[in-house]
Amino acid sequence: MTMREKLELLQKRRAEAELGGGADRVKAQHEKGKMTARERLDVLLDPGTFVELDRFVTHRATDFGLADEKYLGDGVVTGSGRIDGRLVYVFAQDFTVFGGSLSEAHAEKICKVMDLAVRNGAPVIGLNDSGGARIQEGVVSLGGYAAIFLRNTLASGVVPQISAVLGPCAGGAVYSPAITDFVCMVRGVSYMFVTGPNVVKTVTHEEVDFEGLGGADVHGGTSGVAHFVHDSELECLTGIRTLLGYLPSNNLDDPPLRPSADPTDRRDEELLDVVPDSPTKPYDMHDVIRRVVDDGAFLEVHRDYAGNLLVGFARMGGRPIGVVANQPAVLAGVLDINASAKGARFIRFCDAFNVPLVTFEDVPGFLPGVAQEHGGIIKHGAKLLYAYCEATVPKLTVITRKAYGGAYDVMNSKHIRGDYNVAWPTAEIAVMGPKGAVEILYKGEEASEEREAEYREKFAHPYLAAGRGYVDDIIDPRDTRPRLIGALAALATKRDRNPPKKHGNIPL
Repeated sequence: MTMREKLELLQKRRAEAELGGGADRVKAQHEKGKMTARERLDVLLDPGTFVELDRFVTHRATDFGLADEKYLGDGVVTGSGRIDGRLVYVFAQDFTVFGGSLSEAHAEKICKVMDLAVRNGAPVIGLNDSGGARIQEGVVSLGGYAAIFLRNTLASGVVPQISAVLGPCAGGAVYSPAITDFVCMVRGVSYMFVTGPNVVKTVTHEEVDFEGLGGADVHGGTSGVAHFVHDSELECLTGIRTLLGYLPSNNLDDPPLRPSADPTDRRDEELLDVVPDSPTKPYDMHDVIRRVVDDGAFLEVHRDYAGNLLVGFARMGGRPIGVVANQPAVLAGVLDINASAKGARFIRFCDAFNVPLVTFEDVPGFLPGVAQEHGGIIKHGAKLLYAYCEATVPKLTVITRKAYGGAYDVMNSKHIRGDYNVAWPTAEIAVMGPKGAVEILYKGEEASEEREAEYREKFAHPYLAAGRGYVDDIIDPRDTRPRLIGALAALATKRDRNPPKKHGNIPL
């Protein structure tokens, strides 16, 4: 064959690979309202930047007629590309080829890009759309999953790992996304479960459909498995691009700075009226966050899960930050099991990838009750405490109102290495609220409003804490933005480290 003939053959083979499981299966994918693997990568990556690897790989199985049915790529498209000009490694499972099922060769392709990502210090993005293990390959397929799980674990804290579930993800396959840093799902398209509805019905006699068992809203609001829930694949893939804009490429890099037109010395008069005069009246902490961060932009993580604690990304003075904030509008901002686990995981991610933490505190304590105690609020609350104590990134705290009891300690107090802790004049820092304190101090006597007022005047204010240096300053709420931006700039060269050890033993 001449070179031209060989090139024609190459083009033919490339076109065959790009067609996946064939035109009919591509059409079926579109009829479900789903993109193909390659279409998803076109949306996710900067135009013209995708470099495909292992395009011509096929499976090696010979049983059950597979020897005669082979597809180039074997059900997963892998390679690298750019997002906003930055290198990322990607894999996108192709449901048109054997339902995206995972084979030995399929797994090896995924493992290759994960190894390259760690070696070159770039994020890994996985687009999952698979029916699970390829049954015809038996234990070889299971071994492929284990090889991926190992790489997910070794890459954790080294490079950001993001999973988008854009179809079914069942059985052992769910544990790869579960290990990654962020899981994104799409309503009506994504499903995740260890055992499907039929098995559940057989074993427990519970009637449930795919959506009710493992749909996007279930995992976004009930289980907490999903960090982001979207209405469409396009929104999901665009959201991943936005998320990466806040993150460094690896654990040795700093998060990317982006110039902002929002003045660093901007004061906000409306912050004077955010906290109600009544200490029992709720308000929305979003109003504080948006008035302080650059351009009011707050990318909330786990938005529909444990709403009493807000976590997410923003920028201040162009610097990406991780925000952790009690939400007085939900359960009075109290800490419970779900909120503690949510906050702890987010804090540990930020610490692993050099993202400074800014905490907005208004917390009356930990949620009381038999269900919380029996559910392990001690153990789960300790996760949040451990995460804050362990973190060595710059840690800033603004106490807007209540900071009561052990929750005051937990929410990045000065005592657990908070770097810059300030309070608004409305802050109440005490062992407990005035009503409960008076009932204990004057046990057996009537708890009068006068005694509550006396306690509030003596203890429920920030000046005792400021007098001991537990808060660095009491500030005008209108100055919150410039004060935090100044502190972040001063802490940009912070050096802190934990004692040498293999790893700690966080209370899981």
